Amino acid sequence: MRLFTLLTAAFCAASVTASPPFRGSALAARQKASLPHSFQWSSSAPLVFPKEDGRDVAALKDPSIIEVGGTYHVFASTARADGYHLVYFNFTDFSKANAAPFFYLDQSPIGEGYRAAPQVFYFAPQKLWYLVYQNGNAAYSTNPDIGNPAGWTAPKTFYTGTPAIIQDNLEGGYWVDMWVICDKKDCHLFSSDDNGHLYRSQTRLVDFPNKMSKPVVALEDTDNKYALYEAACVYAIRGGSCPGKYLLLIEAIGSDGQRYFRSWTSNKIDGKWKPLADTEANPFARSNNVVFERGVSPWTKSISHGEVIRTLTDQTLTIDLCNLRFLYQGMDPATPGSTPYNSLPWRLGLLTPTKPKLY
Repeated sequence: MRLFTLLTAAFCAASVTASPPFRGSALAARQKASLPHSFQWSSSAPLVFPKEDGRDVAALKDPSIIEVGGTYHVFASTARADGYHLVYFNFTDFSKANAAPFFYLDQSPIGEGYRAAPQVFYFAPQKLWYLVYQNGNAAYSTNPDIGNPAGWTAPKTFYTGTPAIIQDNLEGGYWVDMWVICDKKDCHLFSSDDNGHLYRSQTRLVDFPNKMSKPVVALEDTDNKYALYEAACVYAIRGGSCPGKYLLLIEAIGSDGQRYFRSWTSNKIDGKWKPLADTEANPFARSNNVVFERGVSPWTKSISHGEVIRTLTDQTLTIDLCNLRFLYQGMDPATPGSTPYNSLPWRLGLLTPTKPKLY
């Protein structure tokens, strides 16, 4: 963590405007600062495990995380043989994350039944927290207080059913991983189908969460569905020369069968996505650009469904390049290949950058 602090301090110094007589050189440095064109990460040991509390949970998956006033709030999927649901916990220090009490959200008005892949954000115009998740549709619940897990409302959905364009492409896949991000005028809903398509719908900011448009294909790979698989997340970027840009991350399955993340950028949420670090040789996060902290055994080969830790809470989903951290799910590579999917032992770990490289 000390190395990460020094590196990011040097990186972010380029974004600070100096007082005369150094203003010109500082501005020149600021103009050069941008997203890395390649990434190197250090991973923690597994930080959070399922609890032995009679729930028979096999895995913690799909974390969504936000930091509010020094407290990290995490929503995640729980998986066991009979299906998925949601859990909430919070902590102030990652070293104590595993000791945080779990609140299973079937105890809230979200209720029982299939619920998975949460995303949490604060919608400032309504002064409400939104929890977006999948329940066979694109669902959401709201809550005025993120720290009150019993306060989430019963599920509502963005669509009346599966949109036609998704249904037409769904054979052999699943409609998964809903994600909402807003700009000044519109809110956009992304989702995937495990068949190489990323979809996007939108509605006006003033109408959210209602009047969601028919989805369009935002990005696709018709040659290899595993290269554009699931777990998409989109962020607005703050820092360096990047304001006004957006970062898209999508989980892929590599040629070795392991999960990893690819990345793209765009000037608009509904614009064209330009590859950033999007190959197995140069990924956003994969086993070949992740090392493990000193004394930590390489406990996973997959860097799977996760999220950048957000400290700015509103619906723009803005992240700061000077404080880039990624909470993800990983799994013991010795897990037998015959293990049923719902019983795979996913755990949560944390990535921090080690070598920022600028354009």
